[in-house]
Amino acid sequence: MRASLLVRNERDIAALQQRTLRVLLAAQVLAGAGLAAGVTVGALLAEDMLHSTGLSGLPAALLTLGSAAAAVGVGRLSQRAGRRPGLAAGYLVGAVGGTGVVLAAAIDSVPLLVLSLVLYGSGTATNLQARYAGADLAAPERRGRAVSTVLVATTLGAVAGPNLVEPMGSAAATLGIPRLAGPFLLASAAYALAAVVVSVQLRPDPLLTARTVATEAARVAAAAGTAAASPGVVSTALLRLGATAMIIAQLVMVAIMTMTPVHMREHGHGLGAAGLVISVHIAAMFLPSPLTGVLVDRVGRRGLIALALVPSLLVSRPGRIADGVTAAARN
Repeated sequence: MRASLLVRNERDIAALQQRTLRVLLAAQVLAGAGLAAGVTVGALLAEDMLHSTGLSGLPAALLTLGSAAAAVGVGRLSQRAGRRPGLAAGYLVGAVGGTGVVLAAAIDSVPLLVLSLVLYGSGTATNLQARYAGADLAAPERRGRAVSTVLVATTLGAVAGPNLVEPMGSAAATLGIPRLAGPFLLASAAYALAAVVVSVQLRPDPLLTARTVATEAARVAAAAGTAAASPGVVSTALLRLGATAMIIAQLVMVAIMTMTPVHMREHGHGLGAAGLVISVHIAAMFLPSPLTGVLVDRVGRRGLIALALVPSLLVSRPGRIADGVTAAARN
């Protein structure tokens, strides 16, 4: 009897995990579009409003600042009340930020632009944290694959978003809004829809359910006089290693994504071309994630971080690659 109940519970958990992944996939497609659309033109908008190429990196800095602050807030809210309210709140703040950017561009207000970009960063942080919701109910040996499944869904929206920059710019122009603010209209709508999807569909909450399952397993084990399996504890050294790897990767990624649209515009390319290049870049970031997830589960975290260094070490002449990308864009 106990065995049949255990099997049934395992099946229920597996079914709930699949439902959770489907909901997160839908939310990530929307959130990915919101993230990529704004990132594509953020530097160009700042350059126009601040009249300085040197300050075109300001949006990336503000987005990162807002993302860091939101990560703490969304994380704490999720720990206290569950993934659903945490993710929904984060997406909504990102939507408010995107709307603020549009308004700032329309009235040419730099202070409002600065504040709005910080709020807009909340969408980025939430987009990243949604990946871990996919691992709440996953078996320990499949957590890497669960995270990668959610992550790869971002590709669909992130690739589509930059390619909608041109039509959204035209739509903004018809409303009397600067063209570069158009993609933030898309971003706001996408983040708002992602919040709705999470609020309505992410039930029961995966984090709260995982806690309930763990508590029940501990109670059953205690009654049987055995030790329940406890989740692995991440060491401080491993945490530092992961944080260092992410900081370095983020530095390289932000530098490339911030300056590429500015560089392309100075060479006579339009928003559509810049959006295409950014979408290809984002696709290359996210599409390999299913393979990455499998490698994390099989090779381990440290091994995969070391493996990720190999392509960088093989690229001895990055200048040639940049020249090749520019030449291809011109053609």
